[in-house]
Amino acid sequence: MKVLLHSCCGPCASACVPRLKQSGHDVAMLFANSNIDTAEEFDKRLGEARRLAAAEGVEIDAVPYDHDEWLREVASGFETEPEKGERCRRCFRYNLAKAAEYAKAHGFDAFATSLTVSPHKVSEMVFSASDDPMFLKENFKKGDGFKRSLERSAQLGLYRQSYCGCEFSRR
Repeated sequence: MKVLLHSCCGPCASACVPRLKQSGHDVAMLFANSNIDTAEEFDKRLGEARRLAAAEGVEIDAVPYDHDEWLREVASGFETEPEKGERCRRCFRYNLAKAAEYAKAHGFDAFATSLTVSPHKVSEMVFSASDDPMFLKENFKKGDGFKRSLERSAQLGLYRQSYCGCEFSRR
């Protein structure tokens, strides 16, 4: 099966790409993260995702950065929501919709997201953010996924960020 992995960052995807490949999937990555607060941080994280893609021998593409659109479509009116609140749910929905659109336009059979590897994200909340039948609801936390992402990131020397990406998660 041809699977597109929405990659929130290289470190998180570092546990997801191998797992999908070991399951026999043909994997490509998509970096769709206009939630990231600055273009500089977006570029830094995209660079690390590209390094991972090269190390894993998979293709990667990126949705053009548009933080202003993300602020309008996702965060407006939800700026004071706590982490794991409605703003995060809206952000998951936004990014997964971008991944679904890309997957359909480029002939993928399914798409998944690396968001579920992080202990800072509630996998069920991520899963509920998309009802697209192509969405492969893979909980990458299972099987020590987060631990594997830490190990793989260290092996590759990947930059590990200290916040989700949006300016509101820095609080």
